Amino acid sequence: MNEPATVFVLPDLGEGLAEAELLSWHVGPGDHVVEGQPLASVETDKAVVEVPSPRTGEIARLCAEPGARLAVGAPLVEFVGGQSADTGTVVGAVAAGTAVVHEAPQSVGGRPAGIRATPAVRALAKRLGVDLGSVTPTGPDDTITKADVERVARIYAETGPLEPLTGPRRAMAVNMAKTQAEVATAALCDDADIHAWPAGADPMTRLLRALVAGCRAEPALNAWFDSQDMGRRLLKKIDVGIAVDSPEGLFVPVLRDAGALDAAGLRAGVDALMAAVRARSLTPEQLRGASIMLSNFGPLGGRYAVPLLVPPVVAILGAGRAYDAVLAVAGQPAVRRVLPLSLSFDHRVVTGGEAARFLMAVKADLERAG
Repeated sequence: MNEPATVFVLPDLGEGLAEAELLSWHVGPGDHVVEGQPLASVETDKAVVEVPSPRTGEIARLCAEPGARLAVGAPLVEFVGGQSADTGTVVGAVAAGTAVVHEAPQSVGGRPAGIRATPAVRALAKRLGVDLGSVTPTGPDDTITKADVERVARIYAETGPLEPLTGPRRAMAVNMAKTQAEVATAALCDDADIHAWPAGADPMTRLLRALVAGCRAEPALNAWFDSQDMGRRLLKKIDVGIAVDSPEGLFVPVLRDAGALDAAGLRAGVDALMAAVRARSLTPEQLRGASIMLSNFGPLGGRYAVPLLVPPVVAILGAGRAYDAVLAVAGQPAVRRVLPLSLSFDHRVVTGGEAARFLMAVKADLERAG
């Protein structure tokens, strides 16, 4: 009698990661694998992860093609034979869903009545790949016409094909939408006079040191906010999420326990994270658990910004492009080197006074000579 096949599903890949994109298979049907052997490489929001085999046995079937997005718990591979460290799910015992998904009308341009289009027009939009939510209706009673759909299809053809957001760019879209919907973002800006910095001073190291000083002066910004239970957690360690720009999108790796590091340790930690971003070798653990965030966007351009934080973090410090400014020094005009600072904070849990005290502590540390 043939042995029953078992299904191994995509496991939980880390806190808050609900899905992953299948990049490549390391095994194929008929292959014999041992427990712990890599089965596939998948890309989560911001990291490439190898999924190990939970058991020893033979691969009966691969359940997805490279490029597919899989939810945690979705079938990944079928096994047959061998000893299992995870019993999996017996094929044939998986209940098929019978619910019919109903698409409710969607609002277009703020119209409460939702999308109005005939079945023929909806079919045309589906065939041409046109999102009806992006179409401006010209028909009676805000009805989308065939001509409206064809007009948008022509625009699509001129702009090129839709590029699905994946990996870091998809994560950025999801996180920023969540931030805009949930966080009460407020901002403060100021300038730090960095004229006294010695030649060759490392801006990133100085920024990290100043951020640590700000957290020590005002711990309310080194915190997480739980909006569900309306509470905050003041964190003892200062784990800094550092925004890193890359061709693939935005990464925010976390520098652990920055308050315990000297200048050399801070520089080494940043260099290690940058190298991991370039090599796409960041682990999920390196991408979560930040207690506060830092964006040094100045080398790219711009003086001030309103950088967006990612919950449950409640604050992000931004540093813009340094410039020369004429300031009053001892009652006389003088040209000084100035570093623009932008602080965004979640006003649901951080007061304006707390944010101001934090920013003043950051500024004071940056203005120190050594």
